[in-house]
Amino acid sequence: MRFTIFQDSHIGGRKSNQDRLAYSYSKDVLLLVIADGMGGHARGEIAAEVAVNTMTQRFQQEARTTLRRPREFLESAIHSAHRAIVAFADQHDMLECPRTTIVGCVVQNGKACWAHSGDSRLYCIRGGNIAVATADHSRVRQLMDAGAITEAQAAVHPDRNKIYNCLGGVLPPTVTHSEDWVLKVGDTLLLSTDGFWGPLNANFIAAKLQREDMLTLVPKLMEEAERKAGPDSDNLSVIGLTWERQEEEEPVSPSVTVTGPMEGFTTSSMNSTQQSVPFKDDISDEEIQKAILEIQEAIKKAPK
Repeated sequence: MRFTIFQDSHIGGRKSNQDRLAYSYSKDVLLLVIADGMGGHARGEIAAEVAVNTMTQRFQQEARTTLRRPREFLESAIHSAHRAIVAFADQHDMLECPRTTIVGCVVQNGKACWAHSGDSRLYCIRGGNIAVATADHSRVRQLMDAGAITEAQAAVHPDRNKIYNCLGGVLPPTVTHSEDWVLKVGDTLLLSTDGFWGPLNANFIAAKLQREDMLTLVPKLMEEAERKAGPDSDNLSVIGLTWERQEEEEPVSPSVTVTGPMEGFTTSSMNSTQQSVPFKDDISDEEIQKAILEIQEAIKKAPK
């Protein structure tokens, strides 16, 4: 597989970054995953941390040459992540279970499929247009679907941050799936948290991508989203992938990741276990390492 990939995360105007994101790939299959810990609940970064680690660990356990059933994998892995979050909260006697959104995408055999819970989004951009996108599990999305408000009204609606579906809630998450999406050369997949997509119109993003390559454009879009949101900007995170020409004889630029014949997986994560946020602000290196180990143990012990 040949693709150009980008990932970054900004803290925005918040005291901590509760977003987590990662991609992992082998020779013939790729996973992208992004999670937004919910700040209105205790320790949202823990939920996002556990979710991303659970998804990537399950992927590396189950993807040999390819995943046999990508759709079923995403469903199962997201529910595993939910159970791991609940197990972690129970293990630590937390009064409230941490919660997070999630969106995951699998790419193999020239196709992408994705699944999500909450309001972290995936856009597929083709030819300067939004070809397909996830639909938020949110109150304002319900109002828009019912024709009660417009997209412009949704952007400033007082309930715009209220979602009804997530990991770590009282009820197991409802997971919404895509159909298989056949990738064409130049297609760009963008996975992002609401700190990115909230201040920026989706059609604006798509039009910009037609004139500028992803690696150059997306960092500028992140800065623009942060600027427009002002001093109270939310955490904002993006993983972007542009699908490249697949013929092996084609020359490859340094910006293109080429999955070669390799053993195991290549994984890149941001704000993940090595940067996890433990349970208090004034912490030592020993306490950081202990919290990391506890998260990893919770993932291992959680029912699959």
